[in-house]
Amino acid sequence: MKNWKFLTALMAMMLLVLAACGTKDEAKKEDKGSTDNKPAEEKKEEATAYPITIPAIKNGEETFKEVTLDKMPEKVVVFDYGFLDTLDALDVKVAGVPQKSVPKYLSKYSGKDYVNVGALKEPDFEAISSMNPDVIFISGRQAAAYDELSKIAPTVFVGVDNTNFVESFKETTELAGKIFGKEKEAADAFAAYEAKVEEVKAKTTSAKEKALIVLGSEGSLSAYGPGSRFGVIHDVYGVKPADDKIEVSTHGANASFEYVRDTNPDILFVVDRDAAVTPEGESGTKAAIENEIVGATNAAKNGKIVYLDPQVWYLSGGGLTSETQKVEDVLKVFN
Repeated sequence: MKNWKFLTALMAMMLLVLAACGTKDEAKKEDKGSTDNKPAEEKKEEATAYPITIPAIKNGEETFKEVTLDKMPEKVVVFDYGFLDTLDALDVKVAGVPQKSVPKYLSKYSGKDYVNVGALKEPDFEAISSMNPDVIFISGRQAAAYDELSKIAPTVFVGVDNTNFVESFKETTELAGKIFGKEKEAADAFAAYEAKVEEVKAKTTSAKEKALIVLGSEGSLSAYGPGSRFGVIHDVYGVKPADDKIEVSTHGANASFEYVRDTNPDILFVVDRDAAVTPEGESGTKAAIENEIVGATNAAKNGKIVYLDPQVWYLSGGGLTSETQKVEDVLKVFN
């Protein structure tokens, strides 16, 4: 009898333990389910901790104030086509852009689904204000309008620093990823760009050819060297300059056809501004450059006058797509 009572008590205790374990397992499943089933947008919000403070930035003589974003921006205005390029590559929604000179590969932003916020150097303050944007991204072309734009919404400078290009480009890419919860995507895309740069450097390091970069505009030329807006060809890709003493200037150093002849580059890179900003890409730059004077250069004799994509090089540099395309343009020459 005693044995029977003991066995009965033992079985009751085992049943209680099993029941408790089952309850814990169910609770774990419920907890796991509540995490896995969270909406995608909620997960995206959790990826970036807000508020985010973007430090003050000094660019040349301009200082852009510290900006704090309390939440992930939804209504986004972008004036810098390079940063627009990066946001597009990261699949971030944009509400307003200056639609007058949108690069062709970003032509969807010229459509009616986006608000036209003016021209690159002439923002439409009324249109921007009526949008009530959460953030406005600008670069050097909008510096003069910074104070006015800042009255409308937090305004962030995202232009790249040509004197420290790679680090600057990396910072703007990381900033885009941080603000919009796309850190991993931004890091992966930048790593792919760096790999492409290493590919072109492997070619240029051993090459003896020297290059000159010129901007063609209305029949006249400007020359650019290391440290300039197009100096990435020398500073990052490792192409040797035909003239390493060109004055660094936003608009380049005035250059004549005779200067090009006397510099005698092995490669002449040409950025055609007219083709970038005129309707239907109308330009007389090619006809102006390919004359008898420039024809005396090694570049002309060896068929190495290279016309770079003006949409990418003049309008939208500093973006994930545009910068990768730039490397490809130069890589073709050395392949």
